[in-house]
Amino acid sequence: MKKSNRCLIALAIAMAWTLPVDATERHMMAPRVPPDKLAEARAFQNPLPDSPDIVEKGKALYEGKGACFNCHGKSGQGDGPAAVGLDPSPRNFHHHGFWRHRTEGEIFWVIKNGSAGTSMIGFGGVLSDDEIWSVTRYLRTFAGSHGPGEGMGRHRGMGRRGLGGDGCCEGEASDR
Repeated sequence: MKKSNRCLIALAIAMAWTLPVDATERHMMAPRVPPDKLAEARAFQNPLPDSPDIVEKGKALYEGKGACFNCHGKSGQGDGPAAVGLDPSPRNFHHHGFWRHRTEGEIFWVIKNGSAGTSMIGFGGVLSDDEIWSVTRYLRTFAGSHGPGEGMGRHRGMGRRGLGGDGCCEGEASDR
């Protein structure tokens, strides 16, 4: 085999290896709450205290009754055993854009009602509102230093530029 062919093959393999596994990931900033419900969802406030007991209850629900880990993974990175082949891929709760561009009310709404166009089903029939809020408190532990989407100005819950434009977060698969 010619040296140039071997170089091309090696380059093709290297490029394929570095491409995102899930290139069809939706844009991080796109809300998963329907537009006619978004203002209502953003207004929801978590009624539960931000306490270790509530976080532990949320973790137990995430890993048990809620079965969230199946898609989102034990570590919350969207890499659970059932995530393979889901399009778009499950949310990566460690991604900086996830917390910057949505409120806890939006997260609550999606857990309760599901998200059209994704594999995220609603868990309102499985989990009580308090249980969903507990899971939301647990999910916040994945945020690290990334702030919540509350009080972010006129594009509240969507960052400073809204949808599109330079500086926006890209799909979650790019930061796993």
